[in-house]
Amino acid sequence: MKFFDFSKEPGQVLHKKTGTGVPLLSIITGFYNAAEHFEQTFNSVMNQTFPWFEWVIVNDGSTRAEDVAYMENLAQTDARIRVIHQENGGLSAARNKAIEASKTDIVLPLDADDLLEPTALEMLYWALLANPQASWSYCDVVGFGGQYYQWKKPFNADKMRTENLLVATAAIRKQAVLEVGGYLVADHHINEDWVLWLELLARGHFPVHVNQYAFWYRRQESGMLSSIHKDKELQKTAARLVAQKAALIKEPEKIVPVEYPLKRNYPAFTAPVVDVWEHRVDRDTGKIHVTFVFPWLEMGGADLFNLNLIAGLDRNRYAVSILLTQAAAHTWRSRFEAQTDEIFFLPDFLDIDHMAAFFHYYLQTRQSQLLFVSNSALCYGLVPWIKTQFPGLPVVDYVHMEEWYWRNGGHARSSGQLGGILTKTYVCNENTRKVLLDIFGRHPDTVETVYIGVDETVFDPQTVPAGQVYQEFSLAEGRPIVLFPCRMAAQKRPFLMLEIAKQMKAHGSPVAFVAVGDGPDSGALEAAARQMGLRNTVYFAGRRSDMRPFYKDAAVTLICSVKEGLALTAYESLAMAVPVVTSDVGGQAELVNDSCGRVVPLLVKEEDYKDDREFLPEEIDLYEKALNAVLGDAAQHGQMCENGRKRILSGFSLHRMQSYFNAELARVANAAAEQPLVVTEGLANMATELAMLAAECEKGFSRAFKADVGMVDSKVYRLAVRILNFLNYHPLGFKIGRILRPFSAKEQVE
Repeated sequence: MKFFDFSKEPGQVLHKKTGTGVPLLSIITGFYNAAEHFEQTFNSVMNQTFPWFEWVIVNDGSTRAEDVAYMENLAQTDARIRVIHQENGGLSAARNKAIEASKTDIVLPLDADDLLEPTALEMLYWALLANPQASWSYCDVVGFGGQYYQWKKPFNADKMRTENLLVATAAIRKQAVLEVGGYLVADHHINEDWVLWLELLARGHFPVHVNQYAFWYRRQESGMLSSIHKDKELQKTAARLVAQKAALIKEPEKIVPVEYPLKRNYPAFTAPVVDVWEHRVDRDTGKIHVTFVFPWLEMGGADLFNLNLIAGLDRNRYAVSILLTQAAAHTWRSRFEAQTDEIFFLPDFLDIDHMAAFFHYYLQTRQSQLLFVSNSALCYGLVPWIKTQFPGLPVVDYVHMEEWYWRNGGHARSSGQLGGILTKTYVCNENTRKVLLDIFGRHPDTVETVYIGVDETVFDPQTVPAGQVYQEFSLAEGRPIVLFPCRMAAQKRPFLMLEIAKQMKAHGSPVAFVAVGDGPDSGALEAAARQMGLRNTVYFAGRRSDMRPFYKDAAVTLICSVKEGLALTAYESLAMAVPVVTSDVGGQAELVNDSCGRVVPLLVKEEDYKDDREFLPEEIDLYEKALNAVLGDAAQHGQMCENGRKRILSGFSLHRMQSYFNAELARVANAAAEQPLVVTEGLANMATELAMLAAECEKGFSRAFKADVGMVDSKVYRLAVRILNFLNYHPLGFKIGRILRPFSAKEQVE
């Protein structure tokens, strides 16, 4: 299980969101002497990104007047809340009363001490909207309070007959609840939630499972579930009732839920279906709302730029939201959530065919003033359609590099082809700008280089003690360290690093190579190092969250990639006063020069490189000479270290980038809206066709890479892993892999 921060409970602080429009969903809550935790529940509801709800609270004959007064005082602060009083009849009776009083078609039971993540209502509502045949939508659960755990189980109607896979909190179609007569009212708590689900299943209803931990269930010794477990007779009564209801489900195998991310990405070629939403989220007065679209939130240079950009925007001027278009682990989720609570992981609650509709809804209800796209292939495909729907909306993008091995240019190609629609494109180096201008025909005024930069206050050699790496790997004091920091994957050419290390060792060099990072080639790389006799020459540190101790002890950083935009590790290394030896790719030569390192010519064509593990002897020689040139003279090396730090401070700092975008995004948002796109019928039809094609292309990508996110059948996945291990680790398998690589599934999709 991945690390989960249980301290990040929703509702600890109130960030109330409001909006205009009739309620679309009814939260129903039974309240009985529940003031102790109610404020946090109240906050978590008020913080919802989906403000179009009503909240019906039924005071179920509470015996503590002070608790009722406290609840009512909070309720009076928001017109969306109604309080109903009744004599004590139990939670089921209170819920039924609230359902009866509700005014919408969807109800969501929420106990008075439980919590919702900020986006919970919006995801659950849209999951039902996109699946009109489903009767309820639910999400995964975080247990907290008396017990701490994560609850995530695929839905299975057959298992539901003997094991309750769900909790009470879900968005349920009101008509379905009324069809089964509401919640069972009894003298004691007898698994009324479970009984309701069984009764719905017995009538053929099925759910939608949202792939997010969006509901927090407070576990207490005094809770209803605990009371059932402590009372043996009550357990028997509850078990008999569950068995009776379970027996009514005759063909559970025919009840097929919708599980996100979806496995059934079949071709549909359906045009986006949109509604005119009268609903609006109340905009912060005077703030510019920027909607960012990224594929994921993963560790890497592109996502660090995204994070730093968003973190650097003045919150007195900007409101920020993020839409994510690809299923992923999102390992940097918590970092982005510290910047905004409006983050939507679209594949976790929507099919690809419905994402365009969500874009339309979101831009409309938020009254977004700027759309910022980076690295999202789906969004690039939707941009023409979005512009026909919102002609005055400025759309900008940030391109990190051109990739000739993918779609003959990658995202740079998409940006180039959309030059007549995009308001502005920002690139991370002059080389990529030149590609957009010379090859893709962009106008010079619409493309600008904005260097990513590095936080020179964080990457400051004066703040990091020396010697940690020497101690960890038992290296002799004074032995020069060549740092190789990157994702261990084909693009970075880690096997070239091994060949360089092997040759330098053969020539008597004492240098130690320290590789920091992980990736698909990690295992094969370490095996190859052992076979090459490099055990005491190349050291593997794996993935590290803090690179500064490695830079501090390094004498030089090596980057031998076949492709970079402008490597984050080059920025960090120079900021830490460490010279860089790099391949001449992307914009590396714009940052690294002879004053602070060396730039080595690339002797292989990027588009021809297919994870080769045999390299030209002259290229290995060039790297060895460059490293020796940096390390050979102590005085010169010291000057390079000083020059590298100065170079960052003079023009490549993070704060310079953040300051630029604080002014630039406001300028673009205000100026571009005055020049709306002229939408003709032909343009609208073409844009719709492109939107359909973009969705189908994204499905192809999703099918090709489902193994990466655990979405394939386990037997198929295990077989795939065995094949990959054979191709990567076995000598015969590696030779076969080199022959097959040009015809890989990835390339066929691309």
